[in-house]
Amino acid sequence: MFSKRDQKKSEPRPERSSAEAADAPRPAPRAASASGTAMIGPSIHVDGKLKGEEDLVIEGQVKGAVELKSNSVTIGSQGDVAADIYAHSIFVDGSMDGNLVASEQVVIRKSARVKGSIAAPRVSLEDGAQFNGSIDMDSQGDTLGKVFSGQKSGAGSGAGASAGGAHSGTSADTADSGKAADKQAASR
Repeated sequence: MFSKRDQKKSEPRPERSSAEAADAPRPAPRAASASGTAMIGPSIHVDGKLKGEEDLVIEGQVKGAVELKSNSVTIGSQGDVAADIYAHSIFVDGSMDGNLVASEQVVIRKSARVKGSIAAPRVSLEDGAQFNGSIDMDSQGDTLGKVFSGQKSGAGSGAGASAGGAHSGTSADTADSGKAADKQAASR
């Protein structure tokens, strides 16, 4: 007789005024990840460790640590973060106090105020951004190797550490051999 498809077409849709449409929440921008984008709004305060598997936009206050190693983190213009952030990509428009560690890139935009260390293979500081800290862009460095050990090959940093260990061990062994020879000569 009639199908559900016909029913849906015949149901009237509620009309929105332009004022209601302007006040309606806007969908988050389409993220590169298939799982979407989470948002911490301006009135939200988070104290602790955040972990997840989706992109994150921070417009509120966050203290502690943020670990989204396979995704991007954006600190919006209203965001106020006092935390260490570990992510694939990090974009900062707001206030940040802590370490930024990214496996791909960190972008500090002109409205940003950042205090802390940055470790990423690619770093961009826009003209006008406030930054106080250090930058490590060595993709084979210790910081990135430790944080992203499961995601990046640490062959370069591991080899350096091994060579350094062997070198210092050799020096110690040589010094110990010298002391043993001195003891033998003194006892004669």
